[in-house]
Amino acid sequence: MTPEIVLVATKNKNKLDEIRSILTDPGIHFKSLSEFENVPDVAETGKTFRANALIKARFYFKYSALPIIADDSGLVVPALRGEPGIYSARYAGAQASYMENNIKLLQQMKGLEGDQRKAHFICQMVYLDKNICLSALGRVEGIIITELRGRSGFGYDPLFYVEKPGKTFAELKPEEKNMISHRYRALKNLRIKLSDYWANRT
Repeated sequence: MTPEIVLVATKNKNKLDEIRSILTDPGIHFKSLSEFENVPDVAETGKTFRANALIKARFYFKYSALPIIADDSGLVVPALRGEPGIYSARYAGAQASYMENNIKLLQQMKGLEGDQRKAHFICQMVYLDKNICLSALGRVEGIIITELRGRSGFGYDPLFYVEKPGKTFAELKPEEKNMISHRYRALKNLRIKLSDYWANRT
């Protein structure tokens, strides 16, 4: 038995739209934190993507008593010792814009060539309700190019080039990105676990 409402622990409309388009279920209404008034923020103090996803899931489950989907995702550049990693959203500062983060990344990677420009996006997804905690991981490989390309997507999408289909994430249509993204892969893996769990609920 699927829940009627699942709270997605984000105020990011772009992220919510991705989750709604990937984790489709006619019996579920996905709500975001933006649909609630005076929602408190939670400090993401974990040292890993999974730890931060769990922090958000537990905090907002306690706050709302609703089933929660929470994720932590980010860009990892091995040549930068894993940066920006869990600090992807605030790489250039706590209130940094997408453009400011992209500019800092380009500055940090100045002079790097070939395999040094390899990167991957990671998404750690968590589902939590009163009975269970499920998690799933998604990852996609790419290359950080030297200039912004494309107007779609968000975050580091204009710099993240994927060899197949030979475009940056920001050059892909949303439905194209959603078929290969790290969030898609995490949600696909999570959906398998959720389907089994929901099917056995009474």
